[in-house]
Amino acid sequence: MARPRHAAPPAPETPAQVLAELLAVQRGRFAALDPRLPEAAAPPPGDIVVVGTPPHRVAGVITHHSWPAGSGPLLWSAAQVSELHPVVGAAGHAPLHALVEAWRGRMLPAVLREPDSAATVTWPSRDVVATRVFLDHGLVPLAVLAVRPPGAVASPPPDAGLEIRRADDGDVDACVRLALEELAYSSQVGGSVVRADAEAVKRTVIRDRLGRGEPTWIALRRGRAVGMMECGRAESTPGTWLAGLLPEGAWGYVNCASVTAAERGSGVGHQLLAAALPELDAATSDVPPRGTYLYYNPPNPLSSVFWPRAGYRPLWTLWEVRPAGGLRGL
Repeated sequence: MARPRHAAPPAPETPAQVLAELLAVQRGRFAALDPRLPEAAAPPPGDIVVVGTPPHRVAGVITHHSWPAGSGPLLWSAAQVSELHPVVGAAGHAPLHALVEAWRGRMLPAVLREPDSAATVTWPSRDVVATRVFLDHGLVPLAVLAVRPPGAVASPPPDAGLEIRRADDGDVDACVRLALEELAYSSQVGGSVVRADAEAVKRTVIRDRLGRGEPTWIALRRGRAVGMMECGRAESTPGTWLAGLLPEGAWGYVNCASVTAAERGSGVGHQLLAAALPELDAATSDVPPRGTYLYYNPPNPLSSVFWPRAGYRPLWTLWEVRPAGGLRGL
């Protein structure tokens, strides 16, 4: 008599399969959170971590970045960065806590010992469930990516003593001075770092940007530069890094805005933005213009007021703790 056959147990899911399943659910989460978010994108390659069991299973990818001495990102980033890319589906507080705990357990020992290090995660600003979890683990909302639809700002009051024009190669020294003033201020209220080579790095970046004709506006009073708005254009298209952050289309962006201390509150920033936005919002390709974006620091008492008044609102929050070893367990 033949023995009855039993079906073989199903093969366990691979971490990649778990990521794909959770990502499909996460897309629904993002769409419900904020209509301005793009479709939730797959995380970059890295160390995959899966925590829990259905229906409370979550996953994430951990990546590591190192910035060499003299590189531009070191003016706003730690030298060693561990980044978590959550793929959590519709999970609530408890699974998210477990994911952050697992992240800390998978950090490289060298990163945990490094003073010039950071643990970071970028997440939709309107997801308050995740906000509670990140705060509990010692992460700080150090920056936001804010967006503004196309359209002019309200006309600023006239200032006959102020000249606004596009910066050119002859304005490098003035632009560097203003950029360093902004860096010094931001280092007190955000993630910027004043490093020994800051002036050389800023000079190289600004000279190259002006040489490429990237739009930068400068404000002058009695011939002296008192403000600057360093801008650019980018396209969010499938496969680009921007596609994971912004809906598909053409975007203008504000890279750096600086007003010298004696002129803050006098309307110089408003005048610069009013001059810059029409060009940044203009269509420059077959890709439809979607608006402009920028990063600002919520702890900054100036930019956290100025940019929302100008119509920018948070889309993504960049959570961070420095050094990375400061990421707390519960």
